[in-house]
Amino acid sequence: MSKMVVPGLYRADVETLWGYHDMHHAIRPTDVGVGLGSHDLGVATFAAELYREGMFPRIVFTGANAPTTMERFPRGEAVHYRDHAIALGVSDEAILVEPAATNTGQNIEFTRELLADRGIGVRSATLISRPYQQRRAYSTAKKLWPDIEVICASRPLPLDEYVVTIGDVNRVINMLVGDTQRVMVYPGRGFAIAQDVPSEVEAAYRRLVEAGFTARLVT
Repeated sequence: MSKMVVPGLYRADVETLWGYHDMHHAIRPTDVGVGLGSHDLGVATFAAELYREGMFPRIVFTGANAPTTMERFPRGEAVHYRDHAIALGVSDEAILVEPAATNTGQNIEFTRELLADRGIGVRSATLISRPYQQRRAYSTAKKLWPDIEVICASRPLPLDEYVVTIGDVNRVINMLVGDTQRVMVYPGRGFAIAQDVPSEVEAAYRRLVEAGFTARLVT
């Protein structure tokens, strides 16, 4: 399998999941931007773009490390995101770093605590994430930070362009499958609010699992 091309055999199902995770929120000004740590430096790139456009006055970058990011971001995801955003013109004073979170729930909880500790009132937040993390980020935030308005945002890249930026189509498909599973099972574990999962999304998910894209499934 080419590392840069979505195989035709799986394309329809991958596109179904890709479309499902896009919340299609209209981006508008909020009190804070929250860049969710991951292997995708594009999160910090887009957070910087939105900041420069005046969409929020400050950014919180949140994230420690996962097994997929230790080599690329040895000082932690949030720290590397901060450095990247500063290189793109974001003021150092406009950035807060939350360096301890190791999952999306902690991203939300620790960011909320950091802002509260700094006395920063928040009524709305823009969550900047990987494209396929939007729906999970939204459902997690609405569970753990229910009193704010949540807008989800990602770099507006088509699927094929996104795969090129990551450089590994297997990783992208496995992440899509893993996030879809989490959207389905995490409400039952108390981690997130329930989301509607259309039958075509569940069918696409199950076919991709049967095809072996199981590396990011939780037990």
